[in-house]
Amino acid sequence: MSQISYRPETADDAPLIEALLERAFGPGRHAKAADRLRENNRLIPELSFTAWDGDRLAGSVRMWPVTIAGEPVVFLGPIAVEAELRKHKIGQQLVELACEASARVGWRAVLLVGDAPYFGRVGFEAEPARGVVMPGPVDQRRVLLKPLRDGGADGLAGPVWR
Repeated sequence: MSQISYRPETADDAPLIEALLERAFGPGRHAKAADRLRENNRLIPELSFTAWDGDRLAGSVRMWPVTIAGEPVVFLGPIAVEAELRKHKIGQQLVELACEASARVGWRAVLLVGDAPYFGRVGFEAEPARGVVMPGPVDQRRVLLKPLRDGGADGLAGPVWR
């Protein structure tokens, strides 16, 4: 592994990212409730990041606009890192970059569905998301929220829409 570099996603990255997601999650990823929020939604490329090991895509995180009961927030996911590089904190760095970029441009909070112990290391919690209702079945303990400013999670309860 060479030095990992990070940059915002570009349109040219899309085929490489799709191939990475296919390797990481398989075709079943489209059946998940979280995918409903990405379907027919507009990716926010300036908040979505890629990690590169030389000229090889090593990881990706994508961000999407959604609302919780009409309040705009950004939805994180999917995040994927090549299997042999998963112990190098590339995923954590991608999440931190995406959250920092989202805060800089004024988003109030980031929502995701994921592993609480993993995402808890970068400030995501289940408690602020307890009233968030995802489209379709999901384990509510995996619905996590990270406020990006003081009061960023206040009043965020209700259905999530794209």
